[in-house]
Amino acid sequence: MSSLSRAKIRCREITNLDASNVVDLLTRGFPRRNRQYWQRALQRLAKHPTPEGFPKYGYLLEANGRIVGVILLIYNKIETSTGPTVRCSVSSWYLEPQFRIYATLLTSLAFKNKNVTYLNVSPANHVQKIIEAQGFSRYCRGALAALPILARRASDARVLGGGMVPDAPFEPFERQLILSHITYGCIGMWCVTRERAYPFVFAPRIAKGVVPCAQLIYCRQIDDLVRFAGRIGWFLSLRGRPWVLIDSNGPIQGLVGTYFEDVAPKYFKGPDRPRLGDLSYTEAGMFIF
Repeated sequence: MSSLSRAKIRCREITNLDASNVVDLLTRGFPRRNRQYWQRALQRLAKHPTPEGFPKYGYLLEANGRIVGVILLIYNKIETSTGPTVRCSVSSWYLEPQFRIYATLLTSLAFKNKNVTYLNVSPANHVQKIIEAQGFSRYCRGALAALPILARRASDARVLGGGMVPDAPFEPFERQLILSHITYGCIGMWCVTRERAYPFVFAPRIAKGVVPCAQLIYCRQIDDLVRFAGRIGWFLSLRGRPWVLIDSNGPIQGLVGTYFEDVAPKYFKGPDRPRLGDLSYTEAGMFIF
């Protein structure tokens, strides 16, 4: 009988006491990320206001008491058109090669709640077929690389930094969203008109290793980004990031740019199809180091 068949296997929630061993495993599993990256990721999960009743960090797989697999999960309560709901971003998952036959034990536990919408916003190419087999569907096919500074600037809007309080109506949860993502390293801003303040959050990126850009993390709707594109473009250009990456299923009318099919596709599983323009409280917005 092989040692693998004799191993005592179990899945359970990750606790604070597991942090160091989880970091060790993820560092081995993702060699492009150093240990400090995963330490900071777990620290941010520890501080994140996880909805009651859901795991703070995610789940792990043990073999004879040793951690051999892990899946990080970011739970968040979000507002939808039908009311508040719970969304979970599947951040990172890895199993040691000899224990991958037990992957379904880990994922079945991680995706057990039928009332939660699960997102995978950065699946590797070789993982996409796997998560499709797990019931995930693609909701975003590609990305638009746009130069919003080339759009006409809306004459009825003023721009405020994300840390400021607008003198027009806004949703309190969106101000908290901006402030939280600024602490993660994102760029927050408001476009303010007489009727209301429109929130925007962008994550700083380097495309192709050389081109400074900003990835759209949050806006109320893509039409808002188009409406205020010129103002947003100037705001980001002054910060050295004229290019903006936007989740999209095709070219966006009103924006100058190039659409890339099958670049950074995104998936979901659950009752609420995610909308484009909202990657808040996912690894895209939280794990910026």
